[in-house]
Amino acid sequence: MCTNYTPTKNTNWVKNQFGVALPADYPDEAYPGFLGPVVMQSQQSGRVACGLARFGLIPAWAKDEKISRHTYNARSETVAEKPSFRTAWRKRQFCLILADNFYEPNYSTGKAVRWCIQTQEPNPFGIAGIWDKWTDPATGELVVSFSMLTVNADEHEVMQQFHKVGDEKRTPVIIPQENYIQWLGADLTTATQMLSWSNMPELQAAPQPKRFV
Repeated sequence: MCTNYTPTKNTNWVKNQFGVALPADYPDEAYPGFLGPVVMQSQQSGRVACGLARFGLIPAWAKDEKISRHTYNARSETVAEKPSFRTAWRKRQFCLILADNFYEPNYSTGKAVRWCIQTQEPNPFGIAGIWDKWTDPATGELVVSFSMLTVNADEHEVMQQFHKVGDEKRTPVIIPQENYIQWLGADLTTATQMLSWSNMPELQAAPQPKRFV
């Protein structure tokens, strides 16, 4: 489960990778309910765009935004079945969540210590995500939101060390740089095949001074 990450503010990297500009005015760290930059691709024109969306997917049928407290991660094994995610998945509403790193709790000391995970070459990267649109019935505001897609990481060299003993180990799926456009335009079969940690860039992790509350 990934509840906390650092949205990238590396404008040059985003421009070089996607030919688009980063939006402005989003937090240095993101938690569920916070805004972060995501890249999407139009299924009609193929145009790539980058905009801000809310971390924690709110399906179009939701009565309010409270559901987003539980939908910031989507399990790849069940994303096609879960009511919160299945429409976005079926419609192939794929996105890349642009991050510098993400955080997970390590319990080796007996307490939850925040560790920072990033790629071996500490560049920004794109996390596989799905997105949806929701209209707030109280205000009429149109909200775009997203969820990170995750896979089992019990055997991942880095990611297996996080979360409590006995808990299943999970990791968000980091899409290799050369496959960004393939992911954004993938059909469902291809998307399913891409949701694996075996093709992810190598990761490194280190403890951070800040502890989880």
